[in-house]
Amino acid sequence: MAADKTGADILIEALTDLGVEVVFGYPGGAVLPIYDALFKQTKIRHILVRQEGGAAHAAEGYARATGKPGVVLVTSGPGATNAVTGIADALMDSIPMVVITGQVGTPLIGTDAFQECDTIGITRHCTKHNYLVKDPAKLGAVIHEAFYIATSGRPGPVVIDLPKDVQVATAAYRKPAGPGAVAAQHKSYRPQVKADTALIETAVEMLAAAERPVLYTGGGIINAGPAASQMLRELQRISGAPVTSTLMGLGAFPASHPAWLGMLGMHGTYEANHAMNQADLIVALGARFDDRVTGRLDAFAPNARKIHIDIDRSSINKIVRVDVGIVGDVGRAMDDMVRVWKGRAHQAADLSTWFARIDEWRGKKSLAYPESKAAIMPQHAIRRLWEATRHLKPIVSTEVGQHQMWAAQHFDFEGPNKWLTSGGLGTMGYGLPAAIGAQIGHPDALVIDIAGEASIQMNIQELATATQYRLPVKVFILNNEYMGMVRQWQDLTYAGRHSHSYSEALPDFVKLAEAYGWKGMRIEDPDALDGGIAEMLAHDGPVMVDCRVAKLANCFPMIPSGAAHTDMLLYESEVVGEMTDEAKALV
Repeated sequence: MAADKTGADILIEALTDLGVEVVFGYPGGAVLPIYDALFKQTKIRHILVRQEGGAAHAAEGYARATGKPGVVLVTSGPGATNAVTGIADALMDSIPMVVITGQVGTPLIGTDAFQECDTIGITRHCTKHNYLVKDPAKLGAVIHEAFYIATSGRPGPVVIDLPKDVQVATAAYRKPAGPGAVAAQHKSYRPQVKADTALIETAVEMLAAAERPVLYTGGGIINAGPAASQMLRELQRISGAPVTSTLMGLGAFPASHPAWLGMLGMHGTYEANHAMNQADLIVALGARFDDRVTGRLDAFAPNARKIHIDIDRSSINKIVRVDVGIVGDVGRAMDDMVRVWKGRAHQAADLSTWFARIDEWRGKKSLAYPESKAAIMPQHAIRRLWEATRHLKPIVSTEVGQHQMWAAQHFDFEGPNKWLTSGGLGTMGYGLPAAIGAQIGHPDALVIDIAGEASIQMNIQELATATQYRLPVKVFILNNEYMGMVRQWQDLTYAGRHSHSYSEALPDFVKLAEAYGWKGMRIEDPDALDGGIAEMLAHDGPVMVDCRVAKLANCFPMIPSGAAHTDMLLYESEVVGEMTDEAKALV
């Protein structure tokens, strides 16, 4: 008979059995028994962040870059509430994460005790599931079940709220019989992985008959693992169809491929959005038809039949009605489609007429931007950074704003798990801790956070985390002294009234970096850009680059709010006429 263990020891042993190697966290009174158990073991590495929100985002970055679930450990009350933004972010972007929160002792729950909050109530709507564990005998099973829920089906965050008295109480730890035991025993959560064969066959015949097909791909392909990205390449090869992607799906298909249309949606390419509009068949693969993609729903892809493959049953027909909805793992579904296609000896259709139209749209050069010898254009800075690093296959994270969209447009990705960004929730402050998490998961990789001077300050204290663990993260700030995307919308929609979007009290980022033990650099002259990037890359430790860019550059293409997905503003010159005289003077 197994000897009884404390709840804290059961937690650590269960995490070890589940293959957890890294935990991101911050100690506090309600989790001290767990931290004591961590101190006495050597298999799990703990990364001490500087704020619990940073722990959640670092776990997201780790999960997105490695494909393994991220694990977070925080204390009760403010520790839990500080992590909520990262939890909500992970739910929106389907990131597998298990968050362990301390809680006051069970007799104190509901008494407004010191550092008590209703963690279960607060996180109920931003998690896949959450638990309040009151019995140490149930803790082991709960932990294994939490990881099963977080990583199976559509991935997402799960919270385990653990009262302090349960952490010190004793019970036996009963390890599940095998990897499939939890899934087999679970009564209610059994996501469908294998797609319906008849529906797969229907989808194949529709794709084979299409004259203007588009493969519309999303982050679900990344979540399904590297094999899914390879299967997407094979599906494209045999069908010949062009491929576009959401923000979260970048890297699933190589940007250098001639069938690549670029990102679609609000800041997507002219060719991607117009191909979606004129397609006769859209095959949605691990994407969810979100509002950034569709624009005005009644004008979205009016003539296309639609196939939607997704492991999340609730996503199908949620926003856009489809002709064929297929529930299942998108990687396995594509594998089934390829096998059926080859088994029926289908040949790729002659899509030369379709690609000729696409080439006309490409001729718009919608990602073009004005050149300047007086100031560094932010798009040019991104492109030069890509040119200098692409052979190193870097992992790139971003904060949120204009710089995020410029990075998506101008930094080309050839493979999955290299692009880390906050898509659904749009969380400023995501990029630095996410880069730290990615660097922990890939210690020898080049990891770059492309940032804005406003966003980077949201979690800038995590510079100390990189210093402590000697992580050679690079932060490349596009500093335009504005909350750029806010300012852009104010110019286009609010007659140039810049209400609180100018950053009037910025720190000296070079001195700030040095204060944290980083190398700090500033690039101001366009002629110094390439040399500055080379100097950043040559340094073997963490580097922060303050790249001063054109202050009023805008991010185009752009679909205005409420417009159809083909009503695109392509260039600065197209919108100046709509501005007030004051706003025109600023362009």
